[in-house]
Amino acid sequence: MTKTLPRLQRFAANRFSAEGEYGLHLTIGVALLLAAMAVFAQLAGAVVAGAPITQFDAEIANWLHLHARQGGLLRDVLLFITHIHSTPGILVMAFCAALWLYRSGHRYWTMAVIASVPGGMLLNVALKHTFERARPHFDEPIVTLTTYSFPSGHTMAATVLYGVLACYFSRRARTWPGRVLPFVLAALMIGTVAFSRMYLGAHYLTDILAALTEGCGWLAICISGTATLNRRRRARERRQSGAASPQEM
Repeated sequence: MTKTLPRLQRFAANRFSAEGEYGLHLTIGVALLLAAMAVFAQLAGAVVAGAPITQFDAEIANWLHLHARQGGLLRDVLLFITHIHSTPGILVMAFCAALWLYRSGHRYWTMAVIASVPGGMLLNVALKHTFERARPHFDEPIVTLTTYSFPSGHTMAATVLYGVLACYFSRRARTWPGRVLPFVLAALMIGTVAFSRMYLGAHYLTDILAALTEGCGWLAICISGTATLNRRRRARERRQSGAASPQEM
């Protein structure tokens, strides 16, 4: 017992240390993942059980559809936004971002983009086929889709793409406003994509909320995972240089 307590103390100290291979960054990533899973489970349970929030879903969808049917500039802009954030559009943007990061020498950020965006999109497809929720139905639909509704693929893909880019540019900034601005811009883009899906009648509100939590959880584990790999590489290089130094002297 006396030997176990110091080990637990060292373990806890390492998990909340800003340094080290498995420090605070990984602890925060796992905590965010667990929190996102808990929220997602609540939303999924409400959808499956037909909870009162699903009635609210239908009311919002019908109200937005009445306005969207009138056409206008707003609908045209949102149609453009939703089309460029389709699966091909997101993959092209993710490929360009990954290529730029790779050529800039940021190998682990390249890995983060590849893991979070294509990986997150595959996760979303698996969840859609797990819950098989039908999309909103209207007599005069603006967009017609045959895939499932829960959770929103566009919103999830936008969350991980703009989220990982916001993390990258925030890490590169030297001032607090510079660190906050990428997240503000990312939130605006994600919110616009999410609203376009609801406005055009492709998704319910709970589809959007579930996609946001799914995306944040997946992004947290991808970012913390690649950061851990990077820290392990640096620690290994330090150990190797330390072991080689006596021989070189």
